[in-house]
Amino acid sequence: MITEDSEFYPELLRMIKGRPKRLYYSGNLELLKTRCVSVVGSRTTTAYGRNTAKAIGAFLGRSGMTVVSGMAAGIDSCAHEGALGVEGNTIAVLGCGPDICYPKENLSLMQRIKRKGLIISESGPGTEPMPYSFPQRNRIISGLSELTVVIQARNRSGALITAELAAEQGREICAVPGNIDSQYNLGTNKLILEGATPLIRVDDLRDILGIGTEKAEVAFANLTPLERRIYEALNEGGEMSADELCIGLEDTPQRIAPALSVLEIKGILCSASGKFFLQTDNNANIIGY
Repeated sequence: MITEDSEFYPELLRMIKGRPKRLYYSGNLELLKTRCVSVVGSRTTTAYGRNTAKAIGAFLGRSGMTVVSGMAAGIDSCAHEGALGVEGNTIAVLGCGPDICYPKENLSLMQRIKRKGLIISESGPGTEPMPYSFPQRNRIISGLSELTVVIQARNRSGALITAELAAEQGREICAVPGNIDSQYNLGTNKLILEGATPLIRVDDLRDILGIGTEKAEVAFANLTPLERRIYEALNEGGEMSADELCIGLEDTPQRIAPALSVLEIKGILCSASGKFFLQTDNNANIIGY
């Protein structure tokens, strides 16, 4: 078990409203220090959804990102499988105790994640899954991640809850579009209508996350609009505190704080003594310019 005081407690998760006081785990705790992307979707899905989830999981795994999902049947399981299939990193967030396999048919997958990845839960060992526990665990899935990718969510899918939580937490959301005559794609297509970034190709994640290209982890062009505003404010004003950024950008701490954490993870800025400043290279040039 780890608590909020642990060095392993993820900084992005620390930023969310109602963060878990403790996490029970099995597996490689170091994965909580890596860049994470959540991949979620419906339990009942089609071959298109399953293949897409595996492809995205594999792409993220090969790119050094950690795939976060809920180990549910359908899209979740396929995302985990995709990452594991390329020896990538994956975290399963459970709605029960970390020693309980749900659904039971995922026992083999759970054992593989324990050996090669990480299983976490805010529920202690022996806690059986309850209907209310799954919406609660969704805030952890999105809270761990700088980006949430939604694949084949129905109109009332739990994946839409995860997307809504991600938006409330100030995180980016991508949705995989699908054919308009299928109930499996209604929720994801609605997310795009409401402003989620459409994921047209798996390779688009390279630009969205800034991975796989030279200096991509610090590429200015790959920043979200909010991250870019923070970048420009620091570039113009030098060192600034989070409060100063909130005032200068006329934005809320609930949105600014997670964005600052993501920018630190991406290697674009640093912090010291409560101040944030842009990272520089060996020649004292601001990275990204």
